[in-house]
Amino acid sequence: MGRSNLKNAVVAFLVPLPSILFYLYFLSHFQRNTTSLSPLWSWCFHHPLLLANAFFFFNVNVLFWLISHVQSSTWMIGLYWTVIPVFLVHYYATHPLAQFDSWRSKIVIVLTWVWSFRLNHNYFRREKWQWGAREDWRFADLRQQYGKHWWWISFFSVYFSQQIFLIGICLPLYVVHSIDNPLNIWDFVAAGVCLCGIVIAYFADTQLHKFVTRNSKLKELGKPMVPNLDRGLWQYSRHPNYFGEQLWWWGLVVFAWNLGHGWTFIGALINSICLAYVTVLVEQRMLKQEYRAEAYRLYQKTTSACVPWFRSSAIAVKDKDT
Repeated sequence: MGRSNLKNAVVAFLVPLPSILFYLYFLSHFQRNTTSLSPLWSWCFHHPLLLANAFFFFNVNVLFWLISHVQSSTWMIGLYWTVIPVFLVHYYATHPLAQFDSWRSKIVIVLTWVWSFRLNHNYFRREKWQWGAREDWRFADLRQQYGKHWWWISFFSVYFSQQIFLIGICLPLYVVHSIDNPLNIWDFVAAGVCLCGIVIAYFADTQLHKFVTRNSKLKELGKPMVPNLDRGLWQYSRHPNYFGEQLWWWGLVVFAWNLGHGWTFIGALINSICLAYVTVLVEQRMLKQEYRAEAYRLYQKTTSACVPWFRSSAIAVKDKDT
C-alpha cells in the first residue's frame, strides 16, 4: 500500500469519529442520568432527526469539505455514500426514543449492511482497491467549470446536497425504528424488493466491470475496443445497475408505507429524479467518445433506458428512421 493510499485510508477511518464519540457520550450520559438532562442532552433526546442532521452537517458537510480542500479532491463523499446509511440505521435503532418490532429492525439492518457491502465492493473494485485515487468525474467536471469559485460552490453542490439526498432517502430507516407494529406480509414484500435491487445491481455492475477490464486489455494490446456493452442485463436496460439501486430505495419506502408513513417516498422520488439527470450526463459522455458514438445511438433506440424490457429490432428502427 502506497503512502498516499495509506494516508487516505487512515483519514477515511478517522473522519467519522467526532460524531461517533459524541453520540456514545450522549448515550452514556443519558443512561447515567435520565431524570435531569442538561439543555443540550435534552435536545439530543427529543430530536433524533435533527440530531442526525446536525451530525451530517458538521461531520460531513463541514469536515469533509475542509478535508477536500487540503487534498484537492472530493473522493471521500463517494465512499461515504455507501457507509452513511449503515451509520444512520444503527443510530435510529439505538436512540433512546427508538421503538420498533425487533424482527423488522433486524431485517432492515441486515439488508442495509448487505447493500453497503455490495456497493463498497463495487467502489473499491472500480478504483482498483485504492483509497481516494480519483474523485467522481461529475465533481471533477464541476471543479473545472467553476474554477476559482469551486471552493465555496463545492460546499453546496457536493456536501450539502448529499445531506438532503441521504437523510431524505433514509427516512424509512427512521420510521422502522419509530413504530412498534407487528411484522406482516408487506415487510416480506419490502424485503424482497430490496433484495432484488441489490442482486440486480450486483450482477449489472459485475458485468460492467468485466466489460471495462476487457476493453482496457484490448487497448493495451493496441486492438480495437468493443464499443458497447449490450449483453447480460445490459441487453434489456441501458442502466440496469441504476435500476437495481432504485429498487433498493423504493423497497425501503414499502417498509415505511406499511407503517403508515408513505410520505417518505419523497426522498426516493427526489433521488430517482436526480439519477435520471445523471443518466443523461452519462449518456452524453458516452456519445462524445468517437469510437462508440454510432453504436451507442443505436443502443439508445433499441434498448430501454432504465426498466429492463425486451429490445426493439435494430432493423425496424433503421427502417423507421429512413
